Amino acid sequence: MQHLAEVIALSATLSVATMSPGPSFVMVARTSVGSGRANGLLAALGMGIGGVLFAGAALLGLQAVLLAVPSLYLVLKFGGGVYLAYMGWRIWRGARTPLMADDIAQRDASPSLSRRSLWLGLVTQISNPKTAIAYTSVFAAFLPAETSLPFKGLTLLLVFLIEAGWYGLVAVALSSARPRRWYVQGKHWFDRTAGAVMMTLGFRLLLSRMGP
Repeated sequence: MQHLAEVIALSATLSVATMSPGPSFVMVARTSVGSGRANGLLAALGMGIGGVLFAGAALLGLQAVLLAVPSLYLVLKFGGGVYLAYMGWRIWRGARTPLMADDIAQRDASPSLSRRSLWLGLVTQISNPKTAIAYTSVFAAFLPAETSLPFKGLTLLLVFLIEAGWYGLVAVALSSARPRRWYVQGKHWFDRTAGAVMMTLGFRLLLSRMGP
C-alpha cells in the first residue's frame, strides 16, 4: 500500500497523543462511572467526532489561518478555557450531591441524558484549540505533501477509530460494576478531583501563550 509507513507512524503518534491524560479522559471517565456504559460510549463517540472535525480542519490548513488571523486563535482559546473551567466548577459544585444506585439506573434509562453525553464528549473534545494545532503538526510531520482525496478520507477514518476506540475502551472499563460502586461510595472525592483537573486545564489554556 502506498504511504504505508506514513500511515503506521501517524497511527502510533496519534494513539500516544490520544491516550495522554486531559479533559477528554476526565469527561469520559466521569460519564462512564456516573451514568453507565451506554452514556460513556456516547461520550466516546462525541470524542471521535470532535477528533474528525479537528483533523479535517488541520487538513484544510487551519494552522495557516490561525497564524494569519491571531485574534481568531485568541477567541477560540478563550472560549475553550472558559468552557473547561466552567465545567470543572460545575462538577466541583455538585460533588456533595449524593448519588445512589437507583439514581444511576434511572439515568441509564434517560434518552435525554444519552444525547447530553454525546454533546458533552463533542464539546469537551473541541474546547481546546491546541488540539487542532497538534493534529496539524502531526500531519505535517507524517503525511505526504500531496495526498489524494481517498487518502484524506482514510486519514479521517483513522482519527475517528483511534479517538472513539480509545475512549470507548475507557468507557467499558470504568462502567463495570466495581468502578461504579467505588464512584457511588466516593463520589465527593472523585468529583472534587475531576472538577479540579478540569478547572486547572481551563486556566492553563487561558494563561498559555497567545500564539498557536
